[in-house]
Amino acid sequence: MLPAERQKRIREWLQEKQSVKISELSAWLDVSEMTIHRDVKSLIAEGFAEKTFGGIMLKAETQTSYVYADMCAYCSRPVKERLAYRLIMSDHTIKHACCAHCGLLLHQQYETDAVQAICHDFLMETTISALQAWYVMDSSLNIGCCQPQVLSFDQKHHAQQFADGFGGAVYTFSEATEVICKKMNPDQPRCCKGD
Repeated sequence: MLPAERQKRIREWLQEKQSVKISELSAWLDVSEMTIHRDVKSLIAEGFAEKTFGGIMLKAETQTSYVYADMCAYCSRPVKERLAYRLIMSDHTIKHACCAHCGLLLHQQYETDAVQAICHDFLMETTISALQAWYVMDSSLNIGCCQPQVLSFDQKHHAQQFADGFGGAVYTFSEATEVICKKMNPDQPRCCKGD
């Protein structure tokens, strides 16, 4: 199969599913993952798709099945790309959050239906796995989003250096989720689930 034909199929699958893993594309098209990476490179360059952790997703502006891609699914604020947190659901829809604060709360609400979560490294502005990220909470730097603010980092030492300079504490994904829920609803430890 020619690269143009593979790219056409990838484009069709992506429009249908909103996000797809590189390994899935490799299996469906019976080519190596490296070949898939080369095929999707042009889709990313033209702005049709964007990289996710282990795959690609339809660029927010080209999504047709999710009307409110520019609004936070948790607090309804506008989503700014630099702070965005996205949940990719088992039905291939995407739930957008304006920041890691809302993203963590939204993630807990939908933890059984979410198959992937991505956010942005605050310093490097790269897409990272939300589950593997490090989070700084309660820093003195005000980014003008939800409070208490939560910033995500790919590397623990970057998060710690940021906290050393601007204050705050560094947490893993599970620790940050627990802390944000306690802060938002101190009477209920699993605030979003209603347990």
